[in-house]
Amino acid sequence: MPEAEVADVLVIGAGASGSVLTARLAEAGVSVTCLEQGGWVSASEFPGEDPAFDAIQLARWAMNPNTRKRPADYPINTAEADIWPLMFNGVGGGTVHYAAMWPRLVPSDFRVRTLDGVADDWPISYEDLEPFYERVQERWGVSGMAGDPAYPPMPEYPMPALPIGLIGQRAAAGMNRLGWHWWPHPNAIASRAHGRLAPCERRGVCQTGCIAGAKSSTDITYWPDAIRDGARLITGARVREITVNQTGRATGAIYIDRDGAEHHARGRTVVMATNGVGTPRLLLLSRSTHHPDGLANSSGLVGRRLMLHPMVAVAGTYEDDLESWRGPGGTPLIGLEFYETDRSRGFVRGAKWDLYPVAGTLPHFQLLHGKPLKERFGASAHERMARMMGRTFLWEAQIDDLPQVTNRVELDPTLTDSDGIPAPRVLYRVHEDARRNMAFQLDRMREAHEAAGAIETNEWHWMPEVGWHTLGTARCGNDPTDSVVDGYGRSHDVSNLFVIDGSVFVTGSAMNPTSTIAAFALRTAEHILATRRDS
Repeated sequence: MPEAEVADVLVIGAGASGSVLTARLAEAGVSVTCLEQGGWVSASEFPGEDPAFDAIQLARWAMNPNTRKRPADYPINTAEADIWPLMFNGVGGGTVHYAAMWPRLVPSDFRVRTLDGVADDWPISYEDLEPFYERVQERWGVSGMAGDPAYPPMPEYPMPALPIGLIGQRAAAGMNRLGWHWWPHPNAIASRAHGRLAPCERRGVCQTGCIAGAKSSTDITYWPDAIRDGARLITGARVREITVNQTGRATGAIYIDRDGAEHHARGRTVVMATNGVGTPRLLLLSRSTHHPDGLANSSGLVGRRLMLHPMVAVAGTYEDDLESWRGPGGTPLIGLEFYETDRSRGFVRGAKWDLYPVAGTLPHFQLLHGKPLKERFGASAHERMARMMGRTFLWEAQIDDLPQVTNRVELDPTLTDSDGIPAPRVLYRVHEDARRNMAFQLDRMREAHEAAGAIETNEWHWMPEVGWHTLGTARCGNDPTDSVVDGYGRSHDVSNLFVIDGSVFVTGSAMNPTSTIAAFALRTAEHILATRRDS
């Protein structure tokens, strides 16, 4: 499509939300252009078969863009952040790099103000998203087991749950002794052949891409269909600004290609799908006479109420070989015993527990971070490694991160990306309520390991490099003075501008957000189609 033409919908970002919305609109015959600053990543680049994959993961495949420094990445100033945002720029976005965990939010997550007197309720409910949860999980190829008592009744997943393995059996036995909740975790990983997805080989290296093609990333599951249906995907397109007309309505986006040339892509509707850091960055960059504080920012909340899910973990080492390197990695088990509020614990809300395998040598060495120096080097370290390898797994607690207006994304006054565009600066401090939550969960996870027969435990009290989930920086709501978009992601200020990524979250919950982001994006796509027909 020549630049002079105008797409019905211009989407910024080809990750989880942008893929879902683009594919649905293209399927319905809407003309869609999507701008993605990264490119396609070939499975041949994934290091899962390389004996040094864990070292490669810490450098070339690092989740932190400040470490990875691929041409498509932009720097983030995290000097004043307790947790560092993690992301991946490319076709498929973070789904190329994620662990493919696929839990839904629970109904209480949408009603935190009503139930617990903190934060705010969402303008939509679990029931509003439920049909869209069910639709996206079929396309994503989710493996799981229905019947989890922590959720309302739901139909069976498209595929059976992945095996929980020896670590799952051992962990579940410990949870049973304590009378605590556990359930096989749903994962967007094929347990058998499904569409373009191959069966999982359980390598346990999901976060460095999937060489088997079993993990559902949207470059596999959505983009081939979207392009077949007429969507136009422009890669290597770094967006600098959302443009507006004389009345303040969005008209398109200015982007810079990898040769340094500037272009203007035009759209009658513009949709932001660039994650909870990239979206506020771009909205704040898009100042104009009509929007002097940034696009869609009359509330002053663009970039505010950032949530990043603090995490803590306890590793347990056992006597017998548990093949604890086997995947998914990802998680085979979920624990929600301490998810809902119990004020006797000294904080509100709770945490989601995930069981993690430990694959590779370097992760085992990382588990020794708190040990005396003599135990981390030389013969003593080798002896300890021999005891731990294949016998060690993690319980990890993902903390419900309640929104704080002081946690935010701003434009950095000096730092820029390689095209000279101001980079984001993240200011984020873990709230005292979350710290009490973390301490409580650490004690309980140690109990769970001990009940399962661990001979040794090691605690990770603090993990800064865990900001996979960037949420809340363009929150949805009914009140234009206290939210950025409505329950469909439509801007209160700019009627033809939508936000559909994790920025719209009102509360962070303690769940991995991808299934909710995908369901929200599909619901928005259907809303755009319905309102087009009605207009």
